Amino acid sequence: MLIGELSRRTGVAARLLRYYDEQGLLCPDRDSSGYRVYAADAPYVVAHIRGMLAAGLNTDAIREMLPCATGADAGPGIEPCPEVLRTMTTHLRRMDEDIAELHRRRAALAAFRDATEARQERAGTDQVKSADR
Repeated sequence: MLIGELSRRTGVAARLLRYYDEQGLLCPDRDSSGYRVYAADAPYVVAHIRGMLAAGLNTDAIREMLPCATGADAGPGIEPCPEVLRTMTTHLRRMDEDIAELHRRRAALAAFRDATEARQERAGTDQVKSADR
């Protein structure tokens, strides 16, 4: 199938499909005119790519894991190929670190907000006291 048909079948823009090709995630053949020709299973491959991207994996990790993707749907079907569990564990650890950093940053911002609100309340109280004099 040509890129336009794959785009229609998957709902993924042709430009993004070309990007997947550049990243080595899709490997279409070329016809005599140089057009990309995708295999019949390309919609399933695109679904797996989209699912892995949604899970937060980068294209390097997807390239490593994609040969292990199984099934004809976008479900999390991954065979335990070499390095797959290590890749997933590494990415989960990074996500946990990112979440911890976001929690730390949120707490710092909340502390700034609380201090600002307290200062605002004190300023309002001071203004009321001045008006009473």
